[in-house]
Amino acid sequence: MSTLDATRAELALLVLYLNKAEARDKICRAIQYGSKFLSNGQPGTAQNVDKNTSLARKVFRLFKFVNDLHGLLSPVPQGTPLPLVLLGKSKNALLSTFLFLDQIVWLGRSGIYKNKERAELIGRISLYCWMGSSVCTTLVEIGELGRLSSSMKKLEKDLKDSDKYKNEQYRAKLQKSNDRSLALVKAAMDIVVAVGLLQLAPKKVTPRVTGAFGFVTSLISCYQLLPAPAKAKAH
Repeated sequence: MSTLDATRAELALLVLYLNKAEARDKICRAIQYGSKFLSNGQPGTAQNVDKNTSLARKVFRLFKFVNDLHGLLSPVPQGTPLPLVLLGKSKNALLSTFLFLDQIVWLGRSGIYKNKERAELIGRISLYCWMGSSVCTTLVEIGELGRLSSSMKKLEKDLKDSDKYKNEQYRAKLQKSNDRSLALVKAAMDIVVAVGLLQLAPKKVTPRVTGAFGFVTSLISCYQLLPAPAKAKAH
């Protein structure tokens, strides 16, 4: 493959990536929280970027609550323990509620919805829903990692002396474990972001801490949305 062909292929992947509304939202999220980190809650250019990007991002999330509503009503994989099922469905319900209420917040900030006090109250309720969904996600990922670990140990015993890393099934489980570990880190950090946005611990979780954690989780989200290497090399 020539350099020009390689460049075209890379640009095609970039276009595919940027065509995703979710990817553009997470890039804007990184800008938003990076600005929050720089401003540290102080007036200025960085704070203006933070506020304007926050408002702009809400457009990307219009009707996005339908995704988690669909997840709430969808059947779960057979064999999933009941506690994980309940936590997963709670996560879907809370996240769907957050995204729905967030649209009212957008209407309030845009000046369409005139009751500012109610819009602020709805905004806080939506953030509590998001924090709750992050807690549920954290617990789900811990539980699923435990199940994966047991499954991998059992597979290791079955493989005995053979090289486990050459086994396709083991490699798939290992990749899944890595993905879930990353999702666990992201969800746990998002809880801190929610605490910062709600100002539940203003002395410890300052705007700078909130911005730093939010920026890192945004980068993780951007990474999670990258096209899979196997799919990129296919054909």
